[in-house]
Amino acid sequence: MSEYKTVIRNIAEEPWRQFPAHHGGALSKALAHPETTGARQIDYRISTYQPMAYVERHVHKRQEQVYHVLDGEGLMEIDGKKHVVRKNDVIFITPGTWHSIENSGLGDLTFIVVTTPISDE
Repeated sequence: MSEYKTVIRNIAEEPWRQFPAHHGGALSKALAHPETTGARQIDYRISTYQPMAYVERHVHKRQEQVYHVLDGEGLMEIDGKKHVVRKNDVIFITPGTWHSIENSGLGDLTFIVVTTPISDE
């Protein structure tokens, strides 16, 4: 979508995708993203990771991220230290922070992740 306009979408309209560097059933729906809504400043996704699924450790140069865990539990690595995260935890990641998240629990790990700005360049 290249047009810039207000959009109302239902979560069921967006297919599950496994983005690059996500492994083992780490699925996301890009709900507000340049490709799906034409968003210019924000990437808003819901993700569900199956047990043992993960995203590779990575860092953003200028992007901020917020993770909001809706269900399940897992491990979030922040600058080399692992933290248990579970339902109702909110994690704010600053630019320059190495991080990853993995589902180390018994059921699915579901969370919202918001990234701004869209580009890390």
